[in-house]
Amino acid sequence: MGIERTVRLSFSADARAAGTHTNLSAVRSDGPVLWVAGDETATVERLVADDAGDYAGQTTFRLADLVDLPGEDDDEEADVEGLARHGDFLWAVGSHSLRRKRIKDAHEGDKALRRLAKVSGQANRQVLVRLPVATVDGLPTPVRELTVDGVAHRAAVFGAHGDDLRDLLADDEHLAPFLPIPGKDNGLDVEGIAVAGDRVFLGLRGPVLRGWAVVLELRPEVHPDHPGRLRLQPFPDGRGYRKHVLRMAGLGVRDLCPHGDDLLVLAGPTMDLDGPVRVYRWHDALTVEVPQVVRGEALTRELELPFGDGDDHAEGIGLVGEDRLLVVYDSPAPARLHEHGVDADVVRLPAR
Repeated sequence: MGIERTVRLSFSADARAAGTHTNLSAVRSDGPVLWVAGDETATVERLVADDAGDYAGQTTFRLADLVDLPGEDDDEEADVEGLARHGDFLWAVGSHSLRRKRIKDAHEGDKALRRLAKVSGQANRQVLVRLPVATVDGLPTPVRELTVDGVAHRAAVFGAHGDDLRDLLADDEHLAPFLPIPGKDNGLDVEGIAVAGDRVFLGLRGPVLRGWAVVLELRPEVHPDHPGRLRLQPFPDGRGYRKHVLRMAGLGVRDLCPHGDDLLVLAGPTMDLDGPVRVYRWHDALTVEVPQVVRGEALTRELELPFGDGDDHAEGIGLVGEDRLLVVYDSPAPARLHEHGVDADVVRLPAR
């Protein structure tokens, strides 16, 4: 599918210095603004649309200014890989992944192998965050607390206190064996989020199990004793999550985006590969409330997206209007970069 047009995303000097524009991992449109996040910070960025359909006027919102984060350093990266906008809230999710050190060009022999053996995690990656959104100076703005119809809603987090998602998966028959494995090695790696009512869907880039990608469903609620914390309502089997599996030709989930009663699924390789990259439609995903094995007519391929050679990795999709998707890229090709930021793509969805 060809690119219909490009959209210019402009960032502040500080955001460009942090590399946010070259590490975009999530996007969600919200009326006059665009929410984006990079995977190297613990922030969410707001961009404002201009008359030409581009986005500028970027503002940074630090997660640590709104919720308690588990990391010792508030600015330790949260590896935000998904954003969702539903009702009065903006949601953000960290990758929950481990990482393996890279071999750099200057490394040879034993030193290269020692680096490749080092695996580490970061506490701020293990969070699911729900931020109230108020209108401030005419624009949607994350705040620490919002009162709606006399009820106060606090910014709240799951994973900063007590068990986090990795703890809950520790005895899972499918996913537990992959918890010690780094995300880019087909280990656990959350890379998409969608919210509908009280249901939160988390798409996993990995693991992919014999060609089947995994989507977790959660039902978070505010902890009755701690309004700044979320806890998970149990499903009928007693677990705090439900699993769905999707057959996408061996690809993992790179993002999720609601479209009516359906979920659009950005799919790409779980390993360190360039492509293929596709958008699938999971039909009626938001209306069926049982574990699903999704294939055949329930899961249709909608788009093939372009990808580069070592660059232009599609990481986030967001609706623009009713029938178009905005696509943002990690490691953008040099041709995408401009003085103030980076270009994203707009593609048209096929008619349903």
